[in-house]
Amino acid sequence: MSRSRRNTVRLVVAGGGTGGHTYPALTTVQAVRDVLNERGIALDAAWFGTSSGLESRIAKENSIPFRPLAAGKVRRSLRPGALARTALDMLKVPLGIAQAIASLARSRPDVVLSTGGYVAVPVGLAARLTGRKLVMHEQIMTLGLANRVLARFATTIAVSHATSLDSLSARVRRRAVVTGNPIRPALLGGNRAAAHTHYQLDPFLPLVYVTGGAQGSAQINRLVTQILPDLLEHCQILHQCGPDNLGPLQAATTSLPAALAERYHLVPYVSGNLADVYAAADVVVSRSGAGTLAELTALARPSVLIPLVPTAGHEQQRGAEALQDAGAALAMVGDQASAERLREVLLPLLKDSSRLADMSQAAQRLGAPDAARQLADLIIDHTWAGHHR
Repeated sequence: MSRSRRNTVRLVVAGGGTGGHTYPALTTVQAVRDVLNERGIALDAAWFGTSSGLESRIAKENSIPFRPLAAGKVRRSLRPGALARTALDMLKVPLGIAQAIASLARSRPDVVLSTGGYVAVPVGLAARLTGRKLVMHEQIMTLGLANRVLARFATTIAVSHATSLDSLSARVRRRAVVTGNPIRPALLGGNRAAAHTHYQLDPFLPLVYVTGGAQGSAQINRLVTQILPDLLEHCQILHQCGPDNLGPLQAATTSLPAALAERYHLVPYVSGNLADVYAAADVVVSRSGAGTLAELTALARPSVLIPLVPTAGHEQQRGAEALQDAGAALAMVGDQASAERLREVLLPLLKDSSRLADMSQAAQRLGAPDAARQLADLIIDHTWAGHHR
């Protein structure tokens, strides 16, 4: 019986290790399920990864069957210890490929989605060896190491940035399509007034949202706290500092005058109401990872970006500078990442609503709020290629 008559699509997802690979994969699975549900078709999805990786927890939390595989991580360090661990890890790769081949041969998925990370390599190679279609998605501006390996085998390469096409060989570029980087749909429905109510914000004061990611950033925390009195004269700040940093930062800010202290809202993390926070923020101060940039542009938020340095291929720096070149952000790179420079950048912005509006429009032009749907449609098109619709 044809797969279309059985009204089921089988999808295997491979990717993880970090949130940058894992969360776009999760969002895409959910988007594929939603699109198929609109058509009265069921999704049979399975996630392949390492049992110790973030993907294992995320898959289980979202009721996606998880299949652990052996995988080897390539470490970029040239230190003897790192080289030795990489050599040992490489011994796991053939086992991971064999496990993936056996599993794909049994389940015969319609399509395999790779979102990167070293765990994707055995699954992507197995897809090639078992004749399964492979859709590969890259979140950053240039192909990561795993996706550089898989690009030669992928049926289609989905990239998040149009500028990424320039870094691809002519042979790979012919199979590439720009989809954007999927973000959670819930982020698109933020309510500014809800954030004001939840955090007791002043609706008439500009809001700066400071974030260093779920764990916080010691560097960003330090830069902001050094100039808090100056900043708070002109704005209010919602500072997501990371759970481990809450106590020290509370102690460091006890000397603020009462009038300014009322404008400073320190929280360990922002979770369920992140969409509202984004909607309320006039400026966001943050790192410049691929997921953060996708959110900032999809939501048209002006930003001051402080890249994590170093990162593989200086990717955060490249991303921050790309937004700066487009007029959507200001980047503080290397020696520029100082408290004094942050003050020089932020204070004029807070006083210039016209410039903030221009930055918002520039961010919006770069954004892809429908990236998950575009990637889902791409996967489904591959799924039904050759089947009756």
